[in-house]
Amino acid sequence: MNEPLQTAAALIRAGELVAFPTETVYGLGADAFNDSAIQKIYEAKGRPSSNPLIVHIAEVADLSLLTDEVGEQEQKLIAAFWPGPLTLVFQKKDTVSSLVTGGMNTVAVRMPAHSLALKLIKASGTPIAAPSANLSGKPSATHHAHVQGYFGDSILCLEGGATEHGLESTVLQIKNGVPHVYRLGSITPEDIERVLGIKPVFETKSEHSPGTHFKHYAPETQLEILEPEELIKKATVGGRKIGILASVEVLAQLPNELPHFDLGSQSDLLTIGSHVYSGLITLDALRLNKILVQSFPEQGLGLAIMDRLRRAAGEL
Repeated sequence: MNEPLQTAAALIRAGELVAFPTETVYGLGADAFNDSAIQKIYEAKGRPSSNPLIVHIAEVADLSLLTDEVGEQEQKLIAAFWPGPLTLVFQKKDTVSSLVTGGMNTVAVRMPAHSLALKLIKASGTPIAAPSANLSGKPSATHHAHVQGYFGDSILCLEGGATEHGLESTVLQIKNGVPHVYRLGSITPEDIERVLGIKPVFETKSEHSPGTHFKHYAPETQLEILEPEELIKKATVGGRKIGILASVEVLAQLPNELPHFDLGSQSDLLTIGSHVYSGLITLDALRLNKILVQSFPEQGLGLAIMDRLRRAAGEL
């Protein structure tokens, strides 16, 4: 085991915080069974304690530490998507602290698909509760440099470069045999329906899910989401203090001197999604008057991308 990983695991065991990469975003983790450590997460982020945390595990068997109720449909989803960007909500065991669950009787759990995250959980010897490693309400960290920007040297961060998906996990609960999606992510409604044979119900303002009932992902700079044609028209008359967050196809039709961030090709939504937060953080640092953001078709992964952009713009 390398030295940073050993140090990080020792910090988790000692009740301290560690930031670490996952395939979605960087997490700010603590021992899920240590209340004083969990309290430090809320304090470091400025996060309301009624906003539940996701508990990260390294083995499916570790679910038994958190819940006694894993049904057939949950088992199908686990077989299809774990490790990966799917969080499942279960009835919690009494031993799971209400600090982790936002005072509710449910616990959100996932197994990340990132070797460093899994090694950290195993080395720590405990499930790790972790929201995104950012200040509450700000864009999530998708690179260790973003974590440094939020917390400086006050929190150890395991460096893993840029994350693969760049969007938080899909959050889902089975209720009366029906999948309820609380937060959209890289696992799409179509993916879920393909596995379960049931169309999911959307419940994206649910109190059961992190990141849905407080303003999230928002830069300081005002955002305006526009259709590509409208964005191009507005950008060309908008002045120099306007930034552009858009696909390479849209940027190709704009003056290169405009402050901008290239999200990638609009035909590759996985790349678009992975760049959204990095683009928001980069353009926000320029202290612009406004950021014009390209909209994307709301189907498949586009649903999750537009969900994050709308929350960042304060529209949800």
